[in-house]
Amino acid sequence: MKQIPILEVGDVLISTAILTEYFACDLEQCRGACCIEGDAGAPVTLDEIGQIEEALDDAWPLMSASAQSIVDRQGVAYTDPEGELVTSIVNNKDCIFTYYNYAPTHVQELPEGCCLCALEKVCRDGHSRFPKPISCALYPIREKQFAGGLIGLNLHHWAICEPAYKRGRELGTHVYQFLREPLIRRFGADWYAELEQVAEALKQSESQ
Repeated sequence: MKQIPILEVGDVLISTAILTEYFACDLEQCRGACCIEGDAGAPVTLDEIGQIEEALDDAWPLMSASAQSIVDRQGVAYTDPEGELVTSIVNNKDCIFTYYNYAPTHVQELPEGCCLCALEKVCRDGHSRFPKPISCALYPIREKQFAGGLIGLNLHHWAICEPAYKRGRELGTHVYQFLREPLIRRFGADWYAELEQVAEALKQSESQ
């Protein structure tokens, strides 16, 4: 298996694939499948759980009856078999905050039945300040915590995101560029500026 180089930006270890590979979500193709595929919810922190609970009343009308029932029984999050806090899911698959655009939404020109996030919707509508868990916003980047406060960022490949890699190549948009806002949200503007410098230096070194 090919070894992917690792770079360090601040206290964050970064797979160079995040800087070199292309990515741009293509909801017309995937229809938000990452919200309903898989066998566990999205990773969340205790702080995020509190913010989700604050936004719950506004998100509630967009949630399915099954999702509401799950929240009534176990809350907005649970601990998965690996010991990680994740958002609750329905039928071992769908995130509880998934809803579908069968009615007008904040996202324009999407095919009917596309999966969207209730938390993001109420935030965009001005009812909440919490857009969605940072693990969702950063995908396909996945974060891992190491001892001593060190953080690792890796690029996760999933078949349902192949249209996004294709669209990224067509647009010439790298992963870190597409995820600029969530990366700044997570690590700050100064850190992201340093990341851009590292990406440019890597590009120049590869062209020599």
